[in-house]
Parts: sequence; C-alpha cells; structure tokens
Amino acid sequence: MLFNSIEYIFFFLPIVVIFYFLLNNKGYHQAALIWLVVASFGFYSYWNPKYLILITGSISVNYFLGGLLQKKNQRFVLVLGLVFNLGILAYFKYANFIANNINVLLEHTDYFIDLPKIELPLAISFFTFLQIAYLVDCYQNKVKEANFLHYTLFVTYFPHLIAGPLVHHQELMPEFSKPENKRVNWVNVYTGLFVFSLGLFKKVYIADTFAEWARMGFDTNIPLGFFDAWGTSLSYTLQLYFDFSGYTDMAIGASMIFNIKLPINFNSPYKALDIQDFWRRWHMTLSRWLREYLYIPLGGNRHGSFFTGVNLFITFLLGGLWHGANWNFVIWGALHGAAVVFHRVWRTTGAKLPQLAAWVITFLFVNFAWIFFRAKTLDDSQRVLSGMIDIHALNISPSFATAFNYFIEWPMAQLPAIGTTPLLPVTTLLFLCVFFPLCLFAPNSFELSEKMKTSTPTLASCLRIAMLAGIPLYAMLFMSSRISEFIYFNF
Repeated sequence: MLFNSIEYIFFFLPIVVIFYFLLNNKGYHQAALIWLVVASFGFYSYWNPKYLILITGSISVNYFLGGLLQKKNQRFVLVLGLVFNLGILAYFKYANFIANNINVLLEHTDYFIDLPKIELPLAISFFTFLQIAYLVDCYQNKVKEANFLHYTLFVTYFPHLIAGPLVHHQELMPEFSKPENKRVNWVNVYTGLFVFSLGLFKKVYIADTFAEWARMGFDTNIPLGFFDAWGTSLSYTLQLYFDFSGYTDMAIGASMIFNIKLPINFNSPYKALDIQDFWRRWHMTLSRWLREYLYIPLGGNRHGSFFTGVNLFITFLLGGLWHGANWNFVIWGALHGAAVVFHRVWRTTGAKLPQLAAWVITFLFVNFAWIFFRAKTLDDSQRVLSGMIDIHALNISPSFATAFNYFIEWPMAQLPAIGTTPLLPVTTLLFLCVFFPLCLFAPNSFELSEKMKTSTPTLASCLRIAMLAGIPLYAMLFMSSRISEFIYFNF
C-alpha cells in the first residue's frame, strides 16, 4: 500500500487512527497496540502476503537473540545475530549480483552459476538495519525489552516500516507509553495533516513530474545533447529530493497524528556548503546508523588520519552497496567516500572557499554522483555524462523533443511552449526555476511544523490546512492513473 494511494489516505489511515484512539480512550492500551501491529502487518502484506513469513521469522529470531544479549551479554550471540541478519540480506539482495559477476569472470570456462531470479522482499534493508541496531544496543546495555508485542510494534510500525526514518528502540517505544500520547492531540493532528499533505504535494506534483523527464533521459537510450543531459540529471536530482523528502514528510506526519514523534530525516540538504554538511542533512537517520554501527566499530578516528580516511571510505562504499546490488551504486558510494576523505584533508590545510563557490562545488558534485545512483547501467551513466560535458552539442535532440510531445498526462501541456507543442527545455526550465529555489531558500517541513506547534489552532488556520491538504488530494485523484512507488521502496 502506497502512502500516496487512495486506499491509504481515505481508508487505511483514518480507520487505524480512529480505532487506535477509541481503544486507548476505553483504557485498552494493550489492545490498541495489538491493533497497530495487526494494521502494520496488513499494510506490509498488501504488496505480497508471502513475505509476512520472512518478516515475522526475522522479528522472532531477533527478539530471542536480543533477550539472550540482555541476560548474558555474550559477543557470540551478537555475532550470531549479525550473521543471521546479514545472511538473509545477502541472499535476497546480493545473491544474483554475486553470481552474475562470478559468471562474467568464468565466461571462458565450463563453469556457470545458475540461480533463479530472487525477488527482493519489500523493506528488507530497512527492517534488517533496524534490528541489527537493536541487537547492538542490547549488547551495549542500552535497551531492555521483555515484551514481544512491543518489539514487534517497534519493527513493524507502519509509518516508518518501508523506508524509514531508521529509529532507535529507545527513542520510539517510550512514546507509546506516555499517558498524554494515548489521547487525541488536536495540535498534533493539525500539524501532522499539514506535514503529510506537504509530503503528498512533493510526491504527486513535483517528484512524479520530474520523474518523466528523468526517465526519458536515462531509460530511452536516446543520444543526449548538452541541454538534454543537464535537464535529465537536474530533473533526477530534484525528483529524488522531493520523492524521498516527500515520503519522509508523509511518514512523520502520519505518525504525528498518533502522537508519536519520528526523527527528522531531511534538513534542506541542497543548502549544504560541503560534502560532510550534505550528509548531516540528507537521509540523516541512515547517516547516523552508518556512523554508529559501521564507522565507529571499524575504528572511527581512533587510529590516526590515514585509518580514519580508510574507515570513512569503507563506510560510504558499503553504504552505496546497501542501496542496491549494482556496480553503479558501488561507484556512487565510492565517489562520496572519496569526497568526504578529500574534504577532511582539505580542512587540515585551513583553506576556505567563499560560500557561493563552496555551494556550487558541493551541489555539482552531488548532482554528478546522482547520475550513477539513477542509471541502470554504466553505459547509461556514460551517455548522460558525455552529453553534460559536450559543450559543442548545445542543441536539443529532435528525438528527445519528439518523445516529450507524448507527455500529456499532466496539465503541464498548457504551459507556454515553443510552437504549438510543449518542448522539454521550456517546461523543464520552468519547473527548475520554480522548485529548485524552494530547496535553497524556503523553510523545510521540520521548520514549518515546529512553527505551527507553537501556535494555537484556530478555525481559520484549520480551514487553511484543509485547503492545503485538498490540493494534493485533488491532484492525486486527477492523476491516479500514474500513482507511482517511492524511489526508496526499491532499496
């Protein structure tokens, strides 16, 4: 079930909220938690019920191992848990990738590994990382959990289940036991609906529109001119931003209605002035996870500058591989790892760039690296990059413009055009000019929600929120034929 689907917005979420607070209001708190768990399993199984076996088995094993760690605190149990979780992830996510690469090496021999196509279970990367963190926290005596229902809710809580934010047990579960959180809080409902609607607007209006232009550049195998290539890369850079930040807004907003606070996951990352600042702002909970459960265990910065650089590079390399079993993701992770190491060395010189130059360099690098993140093959990456640096090809390829003429699902067809049909550079440039500045100058969702919490809801403000919520809802209904998954659902 998608956050941006009619089933979720008009049926699933309202029904779950109503029954959750009705049960709490009657004093049946345990029943309310059971209801949330059942609803979360239903939300997860909507895609494919067979993967309920996988997630329930993973939850059961990790809860058992966590209990052992809380009692005996043995390193062997922790290693067993890591092997179990990483083994499942490796099989479902990387088995075919490894086999295919081995077959390439063995192509001139008589050996061949023949594996059936393994379907990637939804959210396996996220619920695996979530439970690895839980086991490590148990080993470090940071967590005490003796209730299987509570642990199951921690893993399956539907607002964060599919694509995060990645939460710690100790920051999520106490929220459910607070007496004030068991009653409807109209300020939270008001704010949550606003944040949710903002995320829906980002996804339906902005991200899915940029997705069409990015798709035509990356997936249609059309030779790209200079403007085509830059339009393609910038379209994906903004698509990814508005898609994932939109998902995060919808997750945080929905959870806010339940009075449950999820951690902030985006803080205007395209405002970053260096690559380290970017990773403090982009997918913040994943950055935190990689730092606490990979970089620090590798040694962090405890063994001198050289090994600090090595640890940083390995962390980002594995972070890239976590996103997908594809060499492009490895390259993307390696690029960011190398950039972070270079930035660390640069800081030791004491040299500083003007803010504008620092921002331009950072953004151009991020945009460049996203090409490998998006492209399906290395050839696709090379095709886009070649067009971006070919300053002699300052023209719009006819085939690309013709392809765009068929993009008629969206009211953008009414925008000013060259001739009688909308051509890619006109509409793309217009969208970039409107929404790119929003990434740089507008307050983000977190800042807006914090401001709203400090004000008392009035009838007028509630009506404004209802109108704002209605705009993306209308758009979703109008464009329901092309409702799409969120990008991070693939990871």
